Amino acid sequence: MRTLVDAITVLLLLVGCFFVFLGSFSLVKLSSFFQRIHGPTKSSTLGVGCILLASILHRAIHGSGLHPRELLITVFLFLTAPVAAHLMSRAALSLMEGRPEDPSDHAEPEGHIRDDADERAEQAAREREAERNEQLS
Repeated sequence: MRTLVDAITVLLLLVGCFFVFLGSFSLVKLSSFFQRIHGPTKSSTLGVGCILLASILHRAIHGSGLHPRELLITVFLFLTAPVAAHLMSRAALSLMEGRPEDPSDHAEPEGHIRDDADERAEQAAREREAERNEQLS
């Protein structure tokens, strides 16, 4: 049983190290700010999460049991990393010259995504009904 737990721990560590390396590599190699913030946020969070899971598993089996320290680190990591990346992206968008228009400023008065979406759905339903009637007769 300990051998299986050790194998799972090693696998989690390897996957975690791979994703941390991938996040670091994307930070160095990608060109624009938005690409550079996306890579480390997603992959490094997953990598550090796998490393923390390996730590939790190792401490639960070989150590003195579960500690709230690792669980709190995991919770704070998964809560703060996406929020920080989102705030940095919003700040960069507000400072950007020639930024794209905010799509929420141009909402349709009736709330439709497209004017013809309802009409197309009704037309498709009528066509299906017509096909069903042709098959029955």
